[in-house]
Amino acid sequence: MKIEFKDQVGIITGAASGLGQAIALNLSKKGVKLALFDRDTNGLQKTRNLLTGESEIYVLDITNEAEVADSINKVNDHFGRIDILVNCAGIVGKTNILSHEVEADNMLLVMNVNLMGSFYTSKYAIPKMLKNNYGRVLHIASISGKEGNAGMLAYSTSKAAVIGMTKVQGKEYAETGVTINALAPAVIRTAMVEALPDEQVKYMTDKIPMKRCGTLEEAASTAAFIVSPEASFSTAFTFDLSGGRATY
Repeated sequence: MKIEFKDQVGIITGAASGLGQAIALNLSKKGVKLALFDRDTNGLQKTRNLLTGESEIYVLDITNEAEVADSINKVNDHFGRIDILVNCAGIVGKTNILSHEVEADNMLLVMNVNLMGSFYTSKYAIPKMLKNNYGRVLHIASISGKEGNAGMLAYSTSKAAVIGMTKVQGKEYAETGVTINALAPAVIRTAMVEALPDEQVKYMTDKIPMKRCGTLEEAASTAAFIVSPEASFSTAFTFDLSGGRATY
């Protein structure tokens, strides 16, 4: 099935590397004009250089509401519309530690990036979509948000909150032409995963029936379908990408 994105404009957060970059590459090849969000200027430029279609870069702190609002307004002014929002920006925080060892500052940092960043972007992008009676929002969650990964309290909690937000938003806008979904990958081979302790990665991959990590290409292809016009009857749903680990 060929997925069509005629004249569509998309915002991708965390676009400087990893899954955000992979989704940008996939959507650009399909003709989507892209606004790339990240705080890493050099990484954004590298992503932009890889793209085949029109794109603009926006350097911002995803946890700063004013910066997010301003950037989304600039995207809308420049491209004239916003059809797609994919929230990939995220951090893991400290891992391989017990809950009582988690520092409050680290917990708040992870929640701010992973939850509040997605909240801010959707808060300001959805009204632009409502004006056109069409939109696709995809929050990148995690299998840890469904099941909880021991030693990853902050990350698991933040992703569970993203899943909860997705359920509410999807139901609220279900009759508007705007769908809001989440994607919950298991372990995807990214720089973020490579930075984790080996024992943490083994703990996660041992739970996957396929006994391997997912690839960036697999994740990007799934994401592209979710934000496509073809995915018109799915909203408030968290899609699984876990090699069989989660079956619900």
